[in-house]
Amino acid sequence: MSDNCRVSEALYVGLCGYIGTPTEVTVRREVMDMAEMIMKPVQVYNGMRNMISGSYREGSRFKSSDMDMMFWHTNHKVITDLSQSSVYDLSKHSIILMEDTDTPPGFVRLQLLTSSRDGDIESSVVPYNDGMYISCMRWRQRMLTMLSGINTINNAKSHGPCANGFVDDLETDNALCFHCSHWSRLTCYWRKRCILHNWPQNHVFDDILRNGCHFVPVGHKIAVDENELDWRLSFSQAEQKLVYSMNHTQFLCYGLLKIFLKEVINLKREEPFLCSYFVKTTMFWLIQIGHITWCPNNLLDCFWKCFKYLLQCVHRGVFPNFFVPQNNMFASKMSTVRGERTRKCLLEQLNRYYGMGVTCLLQSPTVREMIEPAMCNSFVGIEPLLSHMKNAADTDACIRKEIGSNNFPEECIKKNYLILRFILIVSNQSLTEYEKLTLQKCTADVLVATAFMNLSTSSLSSNTNKKVYRSDRLNSNLLKLAGRLGDVSCLLYLAMYYYRTCRYREALHVTALVKSRLTQPYTMYMYDTVDRERYNECVAGWSLSKRMKKALVFNVRLQKEVYYIKELVLEQIAGNDNGNIILFISPYVMTDMLSVLCNYRLGNRSQCLQTLTDLQTLLLYDDGRYVDLHYRDLSWQILGICQHVVVDLHEALQSYQQSLRQKPYHTIQSATQYRIALVLNKFALSEAERNKIFHNIR
Repeated sequence: MSDNCRVSEALYVGLCGYIGTPTEVTVRREVMDMAEMIMKPVQVYNGMRNMISGSYREGSRFKSSDMDMMFWHTNHKVITDLSQSSVYDLSKHSIILMEDTDTPPGFVRLQLLTSSRDGDIESSVVPYNDGMYISCMRWRQRMLTMLSGINTINNAKSHGPCANGFVDDLETDNALCFHCSHWSRLTCYWRKRCILHNWPQNHVFDDILRNGCHFVPVGHKIAVDENELDWRLSFSQAEQKLVYSMNHTQFLCYGLLKIFLKEVINLKREEPFLCSYFVKTTMFWLIQIGHITWCPNNLLDCFWKCFKYLLQCVHRGVFPNFFVPQNNMFASKMSTVRGERTRKCLLEQLNRYYGMGVTCLLQSPTVREMIEPAMCNSFVGIEPLLSHMKNAADTDACIRKEIGSNNFPEECIKKNYLILRFILIVSNQSLTEYEKLTLQKCTADVLVATAFMNLSTSSLSSNTNKKVYRSDRLNSNLLKLAGRLGDVSCLLYLAMYYYRTCRYREALHVTALVKSRLTQPYTMYMYDTVDRERYNECVAGWSLSKRMKKALVFNVRLQKEVYYIKELVLEQIAGNDNGNIILFISPYVMTDMLSVLCNYRLGNRSQCLQTLTDLQTLLLYDDGRYVDLHYRDLSWQILGICQHVVVDLHEALQSYQQSLRQKPYHTIQSATQYRIALVLNKFALSEAERNKIFHNIR
């Protein structure tokens, strides 16, 4: 085996660990695809579709990756020819004509042909050539205004066609765009080229054409000015499907190029000339027309040919768009003196790396760690390529993370019924095992939310005993079914329901069952602390569905505007007021809370105090194994609530104070301070003493 083959294989194995194995990438994609499919009926009902795009959607999970979101109104229909308007109902849809004549390649104008029923679109049109055209600048400002109004979004600002902001440490790019089911004539050459080179394959090609394209609000830039009427063609959906069609070596080469771009080429550059979109486009061109052998032991050569293509493009000052080659994506960058100077500096830099040969990869700390041992010592053994295949614990951790990142229930029963009806339809189709598991988790979550919404609705109206009984039986059955479908902690919602309806013994029976499952050696709540060897031994041979029900544990989620138990209503209101629509509770904390409350209601004082002590000990000594460190503000709050209920006021006050000292993830400080005030009132302290305590809290 040649040195290049050995190093290529070492690099392949290292990238599988850093970017993802074929299984992990498949899990990420299929979970996201199924989640989007499930939510589509609700989005159509709401009149606003959205989708995740960019590297996150493609299956990458780089630590520095941001989240790209695209939004579009479903009642705004873009046509490419006037004859297409007959397809749409003019009483329901606003018709927009796409014009691609007399525009720069890759850009179009959008003419509003009918009166709009949307005040925002009316305020975004400007007159031009006896017509009314939508301004990309005004439309972009609308997204920025929407984003700025969300409490959980920080540092909102414009960024290209998007409104950019941060949710905690996660950066998000949000584009309000228009969707078109028809393709521009500008892409005719691309379609012919795909057929000629037989890439992508026919089924991928047909799928891309069916899904159409988008128009994002950014105009063509000449020098520093932007044309207000130009909209850029966006092929995000098509690009996602092209990346999906890559084999794993191609996908890892794509990731390798992005790592090299970030850690080497663009290091310490505030406004780099190259961005990751150029890397993606390079991959598309070379897969389609390049003569490259895409296999693990040829990964270095794959990278080097891609690097040379980038170098050639920078040298010529021409980088053709994959879908519209007439669009030179370097043109706007080189339209200024500063841009041209930046290109020349970049060319000098790339030429230096070209002189180093493929060893330029050692400039990247991430890549160096993967390949340096194999490059420096020919006797270093390369792990077999099958070593990138991970065990059940690793795979299940990936599944748990991806499914857990989705939130399916809606804020009203009607929308949840839409989801459940769609689930019945989809469940009869041919699905992969990961899609089935996503559907299973979604069904459980929606059943839970529907049961509690139904309970709140029925309790507000005056019902006969017969109706109350029927409603109770329906809700109980929904929650029991959710418990049979969902993860280990899903049964806690049934326990909450029993507690809320004063069936304390039944609630204790369920919490005892959950507690026994939570203490099993194969239970996976926090991946970093699970005993992987024990886990693999115990779950070997289990189906994914059984692993979900017996081994995987998710946090308990209290959804916005869904009333669960009265003891946590204050926290839900405080969180909602600050834009935090979900409260996350460790199942270990929730189990103890329900046990304390039920035993107290039943008069089981010794069991109540013992469980209360267990909960306090858990919070004092846990290092993140049983209570996620992000959610400790609410966990200490729950301990205080339990102590408050059993009239241990001194301990309750200390727990509330401890809650305020935690990172305010759930933004429930107002609820905490209100509860502190209740405790102090019971103490009947003097005003001076009370002010002193509040001063210490702050």
